[in-house]
Amino acid sequence: MFRPWGSYDSIDIGGRYQVKRIAVKPGAKLSVQMHHHRAEHWVVVSGTARVTNGEKSFLVTENQSTYIPVGQVHALENSGTIPLELIEVQSGSYLGEDDIVRLEDRYGRVE
Repeated sequence: MFRPWGSYDSIDIGGRYQVKRIAVKPGAKLSVQMHHHRAEHWVVVSGTARVTNGEKSFLVTENQSTYIPVGQVHALENSGTIPLELIEVQSGSYLGEDDIVRLEDRYGRVE
């Protein structure tokens, strides 16, 4: 699936989990968002991610990971010069794309 910030592929789906491969273009940022029904665990495969997790903002580099709890406001940005690739493991009672509550979005997708 292509998005303004890059793309993602769903690579595995189970009853209460989904695994995605996410690619974020240099300089791109996903929306500031939260989810009512799922948590996310991000593992950086290449590049560097600037992560906002609640009130904290920090870098996550290759072979590092971070956890986003259910209901936590979060964002992901590639502030580097090479593509950011990560694996996202979602877990929860509902994993649909309509569980994304966008709070800020540089691509005009806030409802």
